[in-house]
Amino acid sequence: MKFRLTVICLYLLLTIVGLNAQSTKTPSEQNIALDASDYHQLRGGLQNCQIIFEREKKGRVAFLGGSITQNPGWRDSICAYLSQRFPETEFDFIPAGIGSMGTTSAAFRLERDVIAYGKIDLMFEEAAVNDASIGLTSIEHLRAMEGIVRHARKSNPAIDIVMMHFVDPGKMKTYRDGEEPEVITTHNKVAEHYQIPTINLAREVTDRIDNNEFTWEEDFKNIHPSPFGQGIYARSMIQFLDNAFVAQIDDDAKILSHLTVKKLDEYCYDNGYLLDVSSAKLSKSWRIDPRWNPNDGTGVRSNYVDVPMLICNGPGSKLRLKFEGKTVGIAVAAGQDAGIIEYRIDENKWQSFNLFGRSSRRLHIPRYYTLASELSQDEHLLEIRISKEKDEKSKGQACRIRYFFVNK
Repeated sequence: MKFRLTVICLYLLLTIVGLNAQSTKTPSEQNIALDASDYHQLRGGLQNCQIIFEREKKGRVAFLGGSITQNPGWRDSICAYLSQRFPETEFDFIPAGIGSMGTTSAAFRLERDVIAYGKIDLMFEEAAVNDASIGLTSIEHLRAMEGIVRHARKSNPAIDIVMMHFVDPGKMKTYRDGEEPEVITTHNKVAEHYQIPTINLAREVTDRIDNNEFTWEEDFKNIHPSPFGQGIYARSMIQFLDNAFVAQIDDDAKILSHLTVKKLDEYCYDNGYLLDVSSAKLSKSWRIDPRWNPNDGTGVRSNYVDVPMLICNGPGSKLRLKFEGKTVGIAVAAGQDAGIIEYRIDENKWQSFNLFGRSSRRLHIPRYYTLASELSQDEHLLEIRISKEKDEKSKGQACRIRYFFVNK
């Protein structure tokens, strides 16, 4: 997952194709371009990582998010910019974007996908698009985003974090209706509380389109931006970084630990981790496939194919998992045959949860589903079985668990 960028070819490519790309509008149709800085909030700034990059000549930068972070584009341009801005610095870049993932998944995979690589000096985090599409509650979004920030700062109190809000048609409509998208309001609440810098690309792209600078249909094109759209993202982020990195660090400037402030939510996922499926006690009907592959022509995501998967294909027996913590959930691959599970905590009332979602027809989509939160910090027992009921759109009653996740 870790790679080292030693050339600036990708940066130059995006500069040519994206940053300097022309929209389909003629000069006479365009207005004076808006200033990207109007969509940036510096708050606590990035002085810590700048000191490290300049004085220690080494730096580790992580990119945490979904497919817009995983795919080539703006991320490569930022890596190249940092290598140019600090030419004597040896960088490790950690690309921790995974398609379909939002803040809940990030809070629980943070340890494995980011912190495990060592001290992180600067982390870029995005989840506004996927958080909205997955359909979790604003409480879950807040607990997850706050958990990411607190867990990252626990691993390195001096880490600098940049939070980004990417654009989608739903957010554009909400802004045009004179409101702020709920997920951005929630993420900003965490950013303000912890003085995290933010880049609101959702608002910036909407305003630029309304300012007649380019179009969504012919220029930006998709939530996974065209090269032109990637250039819009990269240009705004680079302007942010240019403003955040001061021209010269004072000789007496020191790396400061970020202040530990009171939690916004006592049950935020700040001690989240993934638990291997081998931790569960299984009875008949449940089995672990060491290299699961659907082989059904349906799409899959990386780390969710040819890997161990805990599987049950229909009603019958149950699994049991003992865990210690306030929150527990399952990370599943929910495809066209996803079923309905029943679960209970500590032998309380059985509850049901439909694993089949709107993307399940075309993809064994990875989803992190929280089954219980606000538990006491004690040992608990989770039990899961497959319901006899079935979603009418599903072709089966399967449950495939990649991980359990727990917040202590």
